[in-house]
Amino acid sequence: MMEEMPHQHRTYHRSKTVVILFACILAFAGLMGRLVYLMVFQSEYYTMKAKELHERERSIKAARGRIIDANGKILADNKTVCTISVIHNQIQDPDRVVQVLCKELGLSEEYVRKRVEKYTSIEKIKSNVDKSTGDAIRAYDLAGVKVDEDYKRYYPYDSLGSKVLGFTGGDNQGIIGLEVIYEEYLQGEAGTILTVTDAKGVEVAEEGEERVEPVGGQDLYISMDMNIQSYATQLALQTMETKEADSVSILVMNPQNGEILAMVNVPEFNLNDPYALPEGEDEDSISAERKQEILNGVWRNGCINDTYEPGSTFKIITAAAGLESGSVKTTDTFSCPGFIMVEDRRIRCHKVGGHGAEDFVQGTMNSCNPVFITVGLRIGVERFYSYFRQFGLLDKTGIDLPGEAGTIMHNVENIGPVELATISFGQSFQITPIQLAVTASSIVNGGRRVTPHFGVKTVDSDGKNGHTFTYPVKDHVVSAETSETMRYILEQVVAEGSGKNGAVEGYKVGGKTATSQTLPRGSGRYIASFLGFAPADDPQVLAIAIINNPQGTYYGGQIAAPVVRQLFENILPYLEKMDYNKT
Repeated sequence: MMEEMPHQHRTYHRSKTVVILFACILAFAGLMGRLVYLMVFQSEYYTMKAKELHERERSIKAARGRIIDANGKILADNKTVCTISVIHNQIQDPDRVVQVLCKELGLSEEYVRKRVEKYTSIEKIKSNVDKSTGDAIRAYDLAGVKVDEDYKRYYPYDSLGSKVLGFTGGDNQGIIGLEVIYEEYLQGEAGTILTVTDAKGVEVAEEGEERVEPVGGQDLYISMDMNIQSYATQLALQTMETKEADSVSILVMNPQNGEILAMVNVPEFNLNDPYALPEGEDEDSISAERKQEILNGVWRNGCINDTYEPGSTFKIITAAAGLESGSVKTTDTFSCPGFIMVEDRRIRCHKVGGHGAEDFVQGTMNSCNPVFITVGLRIGVERFYSYFRQFGLLDKTGIDLPGEAGTIMHNVENIGPVELATISFGQSFQITPIQLAVTASSIVNGGRRVTPHFGVKTVDSDGKNGHTFTYPVKDHVVSAETSETMRYILEQVVAEGSGKNGAVEGYKVGGKTATSQTLPRGSGRYIASFLGFAPADDPQVLAIAIINNPQGTYYGGQIAAPVVRQLFENILPYLEKMDYNKT
């Protein structure tokens, strides 16, 4: 019995050894299988991962699409600039690198050295560096210093159309204006530069660089005509200076299709230096919040971002609503003693002694408040409000610029006879200049409410692909008969009435003047304006001039109508010639 134990013990150990050996074989086979799997079936994946560990990637900006005017003039272009970067592990002479970059870039030694000595894969020193400076730095051939060419936005005409075009930020993305609205077409796709490094992060020269080229953005063609924009800007600046006004806006559009030919808001700003504060503002003495507040005001586009009481130019809308509703006919007669009583309120006419007996056409030519109050009261609150909606005044125009303001109007239940009376001659509510222009266009173009716009089409770099923009049109805003009558009445306003200073020799011009007070009442601040269109019997161009807070004479007929007259005297022959050339 005692002799059998060693045999059993040996058998046990032999079995255990076999099990362990078998387990080892299985484990080895598993490892070999895994190794084969990784080396054969996953080799491409892990080769790529290994390569990524030794690759450095630098971005290449895409050339932004240009903005081009109606005649092919480039309004927004690209300028080649450089981005200067350093790669710490590749720098061989840090002191020399710091010395050169400080000298060529005009930066402090502290700033540059901090970045040169920073342990990062790549550290940007400065972007938007002039190409000549970038070339000079490249010529030093300093190890670890990278000079990459990219693009910076450049505006050939500085401030021309600044509040329409807008500008881009350091990342080349649109900030305001058309630059931001059409970002998806203009921006393009960035490229990359890939370089291979060893384990220490030093570039492997034999590997060279691998580039993924950027794709440029599409060019944006717009309806703005640089020649008209330039002349309108000159007129606005001249008017602002001579009238010592706070600002002047001029808007020129085609009332038939909504294309905007010019939009001026002076003072404008330099698109190539958009963050510069106006003269007299000390940047060092104001907070960052205050600086941004000032800049927001500088960048503000008064034609679309600001509302105002339109005054007598709104009588175009009241007249159209009166004719359309049958509340008034051109032959209806009125009597103006210089005022009209509405409930217990005495509302005066601008002519203190009154206009006496007059028909509706004469009342419009005289811009007589009692006549339009009477028409408004005949229409009634509910119906007048429905015309506000029908004409599109309660909606935004849909212009392709950011930040359009909406109409500020009483709720219908809060409009009594006095409120209706003041609305009838353009007070106690506010609209934007672009809203007035579009609504007036629909009244004189046959009854079609067009969408105001700048964007016409986009085209890629080879001129083959792109996008043509279309815009909504609302028909039957007024009848063709009402539109024809309004064209006739407004032509008489310019020919013989209050708008005679807007008359242009050799052309039929229609229009309406306005002089309105800014709030609060009694401040002594006025807005003078004039809306004109030509030819009066078939309008092809419509313009508004708005002068904010002029000093001295402030009546629209005396100071705003001559601005539109001068504009038309210059551009009407030009537009005729352009149409002839196009045919």
